[in-house]
Parts: sequence; C-alpha cells; structure tokens
Amino acid sequence: MAEIVNTYMQSIPAMRFIGKKYGDDDRINGNFSEKWMEWFKNNWFSTIEKQISVNIDEIYKDNDAYIGLMRWKEGEPFEYWIGIFTPGTTPVPEGFKYVDFPKSVLGVCWVYGKEGDVYVKEDKCAAKLGEEGYKIIPDEKGAWWFFERYACPRFTTPDDSGNIILDICHYIEL
Repeated sequence: MAEIVNTYMQSIPAMRFIGKKYGDDDRINGNFSEKWMEWFKNNWFSTIEKQISVNIDEIYKDNDAYIGLMRWKEGEPFEYWIGIFTPGTTPVPEGFKYVDFPKSVLGVCWVYGKEGDVYVKEDKCAAKLGEEGYKIIPDEKGAWWFFERYACPRFTTPDDSGNIILDICHYIEL
C-alpha cells in the first residue's frame, strides 16, 4: 500500500514544458504506460534534451526528472502530457508541443510504495496538501495542472524493501 511520506513547498522559475499531449482515447488498459514505452523506444526525451542550451542543473531541483503532466477542467477533455520541463526559451523540436508556465510554487508529495501502487494518487496528494494548509490553484483559464515527477534516484532505484518514491506536484498559492 502506498503512503505519502513527505510534503513540501518548492518555488520554481518560469519554464517551458516540451512533450506530446494525449487524451483518454490514448489510454490502453486504463493508463498511458504504452505511451511511455513509445517515448523510451524513440528516444524522445533525448530529442528534447538536445535543445537545451544552458546548464539545466541551475533551473530547479529535480530538473532531470521525466514528467507526466496533467490538465483537468470541468467540461473539457482531460489532457495527459509526457515530456520534460526546460528553460523558457528552449526551442521546440518538430513533432512536439509545449506549454509555458510562469514562475510558480509547487506543493510536492512523495508517494512511497511498490511501483504499481504509487500511481493515481493525485486526489490523495491534493487532500494532504490541503490538510497542511496549502491552497491548490488553477491557471488563469480555470484549469488545474498537476504532474507526476519521476525523480532519480527516488523513483528509479528501489530501496531494500523494493519501494520507490513518485513525486506528485500541484500548483499552489504562495
């Protein structure tokens, strides 16, 4: 059973998210894991990383993580994006799309457990952040953005019990 083992606030600079957008019709067996496999097979993360011309370590902590970015707004199709955050001026490679985000503050939850158990905990994390006094906010158009952050080595290297940590991040009010 997965549990939230850490929550904190993280300030981030203005950034450009570069990736590919998917919707509910792209799910296979209820999830996007096939799309992730397609990303690794086609080396699409590397394609984006080659566009970055500055020292990415200076952007923000956990800047090397792959991202599952989600957008939800009542009455509009759900969006699931796969990609990475880059500096705001990064050129977008052909075949990819982007979303620019202003300087922001994140509410971060670390979800600890077996890999199959840590997913689809966005609502649980939102509730936990609320309990701790953080206010999750929509963008200027009323859409809610949040994401899975696959940080190394928290996500990629299981501990002695075989557990990993998936970051789930929501945009919050400072």
